[in-house]
Amino acid sequence: MKANAFNGKGMPAGARSDRSAVWPLLLSRKVADLAIYLRTMIIFLLVWQGASLWIGNPILLPTPIDVARSFVELAGSGELVSNMLASVWRLLLSFVIAAAVAIPLGFAMGLNRILFEMIDPTVELLRPISGIAWIPLGLFILGIGDALPTAIMFYGAFFPLLINTITAVRAVDRSYVNAARTLGVGEATVLRQVIVPAALPGILVGARLAAGAGWMSMVAAELIGAPSGLGFAVEWYRELLMTPKVLAFIVLIGLMGYLFDRVLRALQRGMTGWAEPRGVS
Repeated sequence: MKANAFNGKGMPAGARSDRSAVWPLLLSRKVADLAIYLRTMIIFLLVWQGASLWIGNPILLPTPIDVARSFVELAGSGELVSNMLASVWRLLLSFVIAAAVAIPLGFAMGLNRILFEMIDPTVELLRPISGIAWIPLGLFILGIGDALPTAIMFYGAFFPLLINTITAVRAVDRSYVNAARTLGVGEATVLRQVIVPAALPGILVGARLAAGAGWMSMVAAELIGAPSGLGFAVEWYRELLMTPKVLAFIVLIGLMGYLFDRVLRALQRGMTGWAEPRGVS
């Protein structure tokens, strides 16, 4: 008798062996990527150490070891975590508000040409203006507190989300929409089951850009108009000439920005993995 070509779960007998053969390749790729990253970081730290020794002034440029010690000291005192949580809370709040406004407006502008032509000139007038430019006026209106940095971060995140949503909606293949309408599908169903899934990859790209823009705006806003947060801590320790602690917070800002992007990348792969080009990680 012929050997059964399928296992007990209805899968081809060779499927499990093929899958097990893929894992070593994926693991070796991850190890190679990690080795490249570590090599790059070692070179960066060596250059940093050399520049610090060449300058010879720890106030101007401390060594990586001094910054690492300050990082551990700040983490142990809880100051690092408290300021980080304050900034993250403002980012999340501003991002949610920006998404709640920009995504529906982007769909409306992408689907309605008249509405687009009415609103687009105002958008293009405001979009090139950096959020930093609004800080002096924001101080008069909102004062020092959570409102000003949240508003500036909202401003920074709003436009990438809006522009990418409009572009994604307009890029939807009209043949899919026309086919659904030919079959008698209602407009609400077409929007929910055709346009939204097709536009989702572009919207998530806009979300990544918006998170990065909002995070950069956060640093500028907190330097002046916040009583807490990472930007506030950078300015506070700059005034005290504690450069190692300044750089410790700057390193944390970079790490948090990288982490946010990785989380959004994972979300993008999980929700729209079908839209990613083959071979792109």
